[in-house]
Amino acid sequence: MDLSAIGHAVLVAREGRRLEAYRDSVGIWTIGIGHTSAAGPPLVTPGLRLTAAECDALFARDVGRFVRTVAAVAPADLPDHAFDALVSLCFNIGEGAFRRSTVVRRLKAGDRAGAAEAILMWNRPASLIPRRRAEYDQFRTPYATALPRARSTDPTAIPRPAEAVPLPAGPVMERPGIVPNPAIGSERRPLPRTPSVRAAPPQRSTAPVSAWARLKTSLRALFGARA
Repeated sequence: MDLSAIGHAVLVAREGRRLEAYRDSVGIWTIGIGHTSAAGPPLVTPGLRLTAAECDALFARDVGRFVRTVAAVAPADLPDHAFDALVSLCFNIGEGAFRRSTVVRRLKAGDRAGAAEAILMWNRPASLIPRRRAEYDQFRTPYATALPRARSTDPTAIPRPAEAVPLPAGPVMERPGIVPNPAIGSERRPLPRTPSVRAAPPQRSTAPVSAWARLKTSLRALFGARA
């Protein structure tokens, strides 16, 4: 199991993206997309800065740990929207707290409705309540029904991200999303025709002229008389 593209987008929206170190809502030094020193290097200290590329690479490394933590306890048939919601929760409260949580205990017992309700128990500080309600809704609501919000108070849901579609092997015209040029290959081309050779007009065959015939011709020319 892995974080879906929608889950990735909504988690980034919930955490925010900051390239300079700041204190979060409970005073913990944070940078990038929710990175704290507890997640591993770099140690977050005042004045620390990241480039955009470093921020994305750090998040990719961090989120992988939380995905593996959730995958280790989630049922194999847990739908992607519920899995994504648990990754969001785990990312926010930490791996140890997540493993010990009522959410995980109820999930292992097969009580998914109870696990969803237990997400709402993580409501301190109060500023996290809109996020918890959004995670609760995400856990319970298939993406085909409604896309998740970063927080329950947000007016709109997170837009569905554009997902790269692998292109099948074969002619470019058969790949999805590419409109064929009607001037190229849109019709079956006829087989090349062998150039025709115009036959020469038939020639009248002539027999060899005899000596007697030549003599008669010469006599007519000289005397105009019948030979």
